[in-house]
Amino acid sequence: MKAISPLRVILVALIALIAPAASAQTAYYIDGYHGGIWGHYPDWNTRFMADMLKNNPNWKINIELEPETWARAKAVDPAAYADFKALFACQSLNGRIEYVNPAYAQSYNYNISGESIIRQFSYGMKLVREHFPTAVFTSYSSEEPCFTSALPQILTSFGIKYASLKNPNTCWGGYTQSHSGELVNWIGPDGSSIVTSPRYDVEKLSPKSTWQTIAWNNAPHYINAAIAAGMPHPIGMTLQDAGWKEGPFIGSGQKGTINSIYTTWRNYFGNIAKNDVREDWRFSQEDVLVSLVWGSQVMQQIAQEVRVSENKLVMAEKLAAMAKIYKGTPWPQAQLDSAWRTLLLSQHHDCWIVPYNGKPGDTWADKVVKWTSNTNAICDSIINTSMRSLGKGKTRYVNVYNTTGSNRAEVVTFELPPGVSPYGLVLLDAKGKPVSAQLSADKASVLFKAIVPGMGSAAYQLILKNSANRDGSLLKQLSDGRYLIETDLYKVIIDPAKGGAIKSIIAKKLDGKEFIDQTNVRAFNELRGNFYNDGGFKSTADNPAKVVILENGPLLVKLAIKGTINGTAYTQTLTLAQGQPRIDVTLHIDWKNNTGIGAATPKGTYRLENPLKAFYDDREKLLAYFPLNLKDQKVYKNAPFDVTESKLDNTFFTRWDSIKNNVLLNWVDVTDGDGKYGMALFTDHTTNYAHGQDFPLALDIQYAGMGLWNRDHSITGPTTIHYALLPHAGVWDKAGIEAESRKWNEPLLAVASAAASANSLLQVPPGYEISAVNFEGNDMLVRLFNTGAGNVQSKVIFNLKADKVELVELDGRVKAALPITRLKAGGLSASLSMPKFGIRTVRLVNARKQ
Repeated sequence: MKAISPLRVILVALIALIAPAASAQTAYYIDGYHGGIWGHYPDWNTRFMADMLKNNPNWKINIELEPETWARAKAVDPAAYADFKALFACQSLNGRIEYVNPAYAQSYNYNISGESIIRQFSYGMKLVREHFPTAVFTSYSSEEPCFTSALPQILTSFGIKYASLKNPNTCWGGYTQSHSGELVNWIGPDGSSIVTSPRYDVEKLSPKSTWQTIAWNNAPHYINAAIAAGMPHPIGMTLQDAGWKEGPFIGSGQKGTINSIYTTWRNYFGNIAKNDVREDWRFSQEDVLVSLVWGSQVMQQIAQEVRVSENKLVMAEKLAAMAKIYKGTPWPQAQLDSAWRTLLLSQHHDCWIVPYNGKPGDTWADKVVKWTSNTNAICDSIINTSMRSLGKGKTRYVNVYNTTGSNRAEVVTFELPPGVSPYGLVLLDAKGKPVSAQLSADKASVLFKAIVPGMGSAAYQLILKNSANRDGSLLKQLSDGRYLIETDLYKVIIDPAKGGAIKSIIAKKLDGKEFIDQTNVRAFNELRGNFYNDGGFKSTADNPAKVVILENGPLLVKLAIKGTINGTAYTQTLTLAQGQPRIDVTLHIDWKNNTGIGAATPKGTYRLENPLKAFYDDREKLLAYFPLNLKDQKVYKNAPFDVTESKLDNTFFTRWDSIKNNVLLNWVDVTDGDGKYGMALFTDHTTNYAHGQDFPLALDIQYAGMGLWNRDHSITGPTTIHYALLPHAGVWDKAGIEAESRKWNEPLLAVASAAASANSLLQVPPGYEISAVNFEGNDMLVRLFNTGAGNVQSKVIFNLKADKVELVELDGRVKAALPITRLKAGGLSASLSMPKFGIRTVRLVNARKQ
């Protein structure tokens, strides 16, 4: 909430003096429809909208209907479709229909990757225009809390001028922080700005409700409060669910002395409020106040499935681009379109908030499995085809591919092809020198350290002689029963007596820093939660665990910690590798029964209007704890194209009217007050974290109990979660945490081939991330994200030929021609400047092999 500025007070007083009394009672209203063929859109709805618009000439509507809806509407009722299309044709300020959310599947946005958000809009806009060629996308608005801090630069790059941060009638999943102004300049993390209608300070949450603010129907108490606060053009909003039969939602708009005028957002911003006062609002990701049933098994699985597909799809595009440039492999546009379609549908907000809705076998959760399975199958095919194209034939080399922008030196796993003996194998680097290798315990693969350039590949020659296995161990048991893991970077001690908790992490190259708080009552990597039907809190530290050595050096160590919690078996698999700063953990809990975990909600006591919700209380969920030896802790967390320094004293809440943003997208990072040391926590799915002044960093592992709409979010089978820990020096940007996260999500790929593949398609400066590489015809599009560098001129090297290089907006508009230098060694160098958290798309016209 922002304070009212002195300038605003003066302007408000002037407006009150000169405005006629009658106009002070005029308000505005955003009506329209939300939903679509996947959520809710009965076949009669198109005819209903067309007829109601004809019968109510003063009515205007704003729509966020899933673009796939229109193909069915056209097929089942072509006359209604034609009538609606004719009404839609006028896209002027005075037009009666505005498409305010053309996203393909109405995603929440804050819970998916930035690249996915871009594709939601690009694919959605394209499909809308196939049905409505005159469509103009002027304003962004959503009935659900589909907001994230980076939207200003994404929206404006698509040509959108205005936005709304209101969602008054559907706040089940959250709402935004309020602001004193009628209008604001919503400023994103990169400095981009968009004119926006916020949730007003006077737009309070409705009493006896957990789903509305008082702006939902322009009631007099809301409008009068807005007028009293000095707002000359107060506005309320409800985007009705498609299928509702109210027509004009607030009738004639006359309520006592208040006369509400229906408007589109385009008309409101461009005509009605165009001269109204606007304050700058540097909107933080923590101003997006959201809460889903984090920790429930169904939510975990949906988020994991989406994350896997997101990662595979950007990797598939990048590898396909390398294959097209180097080998002339045809660009698989139709396959990629199909893969993106099903990924975007799996990001639909209803998948995440009502996963159980639908018929048995065809719930939203079931749909996500089908959709992401299609995406994954296509991606696997493209990845395999691309790698085969880059190195065809019999096994002579191991090619290792890197789809990130960072140069990498990591231990990779090469699965041995049939007929290749693990005992007759030597790997040679580009200089013909043997590479240190480790035979896996199951003798089915070889592990070796690969050095691979950014957005490129490296080749290692296979020689069938001598042994690939090298002696040397990284793990040993101490005399007191504990286990010591020692790599070139760490000394880690595991305590089986405390359920396999990690007792110590000493970073050798960070001044021997001990990262674990030895005085905290909670053990590091301990699991603890309230099993409310079984006597209360239970912990993995309550019982001893068994340690099983799976791999033991010289390059990599892997061990399994096997124990029980509340009688249920669990396994925590820890992996450390030489030279790798990340400590990987895979947790598997072998649930056999649906047991309650978290704050209890006795059956029959759930009420929609009750602000208290059991699934809000993270302190009682099953958490993995990470007490850190860091004083005056600060918390940083990433978001789509953003990183936020948290201003929260703690992440805890129990009521709908006091929710906070405790979302963990890819990572959360805790540093000491001086920014000298920190530890990042990565996860394989969007979830939430816990932290407070007297509460250590913790990861939400499991909630089982009552969720929204009296639905039991139950445990139906085992839980498997992958997370990782990364001790580091410096604050997140100096430590390159975004780059490390990208490496974790886009692993190196090692494959046998006959031809050596050693290339680097792109070279980007430190702090730049390659968000995407794809093609339109013969033009290569490269999207870059500045994760840490300031607004400085930086060189990007393209190892290819192109007729020209352009900086383009997300909607294809050419922003500038980039001066290029043709390098003596071949390739092009382009100079690029963008602010921190900026995204830029570069088009290389007629890109080809040099």
